[in-house]
Amino acid sequence: MKTIEHFVGGKSFSGDSKKTSKVFNPATGEQSAEVKLASTKDVNQAVANAKKAFEDWANKPPLQRARIMFKFKELIEKNSDELTKIIVSEHGKVYEDAKGSLTRGLEVVEYACGIPQMLKGEFTENVGSSVDSWSIRQPLGVCAGITPFNFPAMVPMWMFPMAIACGNTFVLKPSEKDPSCSMRLAELLKDAGLPDGVFNIVNGDKEAVDALISNKDVVAMSFVGSTPIAKYIYENCAKNEKRVQALGGAKNHCVVMPDCDLDQAVNGLMGAAYGSAGERCMAQSVAVAVGGIGDKLVESLAKKVEALKVGPGMDKLSEMGPLVTKEHLAKVKGYVDIGEKEGAKLIVDGRNFKLQGYENGYYIGGCLFDHVKKDMRIYKEEIFGPVLSVVRAKDFDEALQLVNDHEFGNGVSIFTRDGDTGRTFSNKAKIGMVGINIPIPVPMAFHSFGGWKRSLFGDQHMHGPEGVRFYTKLKTITSRWPTGLRTDPEFVMPTMK
Repeated sequence: MKTIEHFVGGKSFSGDSKKTSKVFNPATGEQSAEVKLASTKDVNQAVANAKKAFEDWANKPPLQRARIMFKFKELIEKNSDELTKIIVSEHGKVYEDAKGSLTRGLEVVEYACGIPQMLKGEFTENVGSSVDSWSIRQPLGVCAGITPFNFPAMVPMWMFPMAIACGNTFVLKPSEKDPSCSMRLAELLKDAGLPDGVFNIVNGDKEAVDALISNKDVVAMSFVGSTPIAKYIYENCAKNEKRVQALGGAKNHCVVMPDCDLDQAVNGLMGAAYGSAGERCMAQSVAVAVGGIGDKLVESLAKKVEALKVGPGMDKLSEMGPLVTKEHLAKVKGYVDIGEKEGAKLIVDGRNFKLQGYENGYYIGGCLFDHVKKDMRIYKEEIFGPVLSVVRAKDFDEALQLVNDHEFGNGVSIFTRDGDTGRTFSNKAKIGMVGINIPIPVPMAFHSFGGWKRSLFGDQHMHGPEGVRFYTKLKTITSRWPTGLRTDPEFVMPTMK
């Protein structure tokens, strides 16, 4: 059985802990590897390596750091097929979806290649007589990232390329469910010329997370996962005086207006709700049917959900793969049970889906509910599976109110032909990322990703300009060079004259 270790100081690191966890192929249900789970001692050793590497790395000119990012980009492109297959083998998503997620991570690496331009400060000559002032951005130190199972390449690459390009060192704790992709990325970074200790990986569970939180040498933490854990990370990092960005859960709505292009809306919802088996923080899990469009919407959706091609990720005909684990499959099926008991109308039931030759895989067919009410658990809670709930709203105002009243504020979309409706919605929606006739409004790497309300704990979003701000601290310098003339002491607040 393959054993996945840690990556510390530029090489594989077995660590002190004897704890392990099993890694499975979701398509077959078979165990593919065993991953070591780090102890507190293991984590502290990784942080110590990162701290030791920080001073030299921070002193590298930004241009030299950028050149390593350029080489890393080249190696990802060269090895994209291998990386994509690793994602499929441990997460289960279909090949093209896995490849697309890798590309979205690669775009952040591309953005990080421009770090010399982004780290330029501001200068003002003569803020006062013979006094100049300027600001610079400097790296923080050792940063850490805790990432989820659903995007084993993309989400880590939202974090470490920006952190490293800004001059920090980094310790990543990926999901123990699919750790192999991160390990391969670490090897490619080393091949790109990254000095040992700048990027490290500790695989682990809650003990590793708590060790990163409590280690005083870790000065900043990035996290993506569920809201309860995001809140836990945020609160405990604050207690330990760390900078933190913690992205939590989501319940993304798609408002379907009566005037929309219905085919466009249905196709958008299909990809957004059932792509990646719904295991996305940007999945559209609620369709809000406005006015009289509900029956037509549900009828069109039902036909496509029933025809959804579910199968192993490497099958070119598959549109949706299995869920990540047996436990998660049971959880998603449990939510469908709850929806039925709550009185929602189950239009398409995927719970009994079976695939010949893959009977032990973690498969479920697409599920579609209609007449879901806002007090139901399947509406309020994040299911993180291929379950779409249709809620009926009498008009635009009621639909907008539904969006704004939900505790999560990650992403939202509206399908309409009316420009005034689209503009009003984008202005009034209390959501971090808004799409107008765009089902999954994920910003490009040169913008920033993040939600509002209980979908984000912390002040700054991920990657893009916000990423540069998060991974650096601002310093402002004001200087005057003496002329040889002495002045008397001043005991008042200095003002510039």
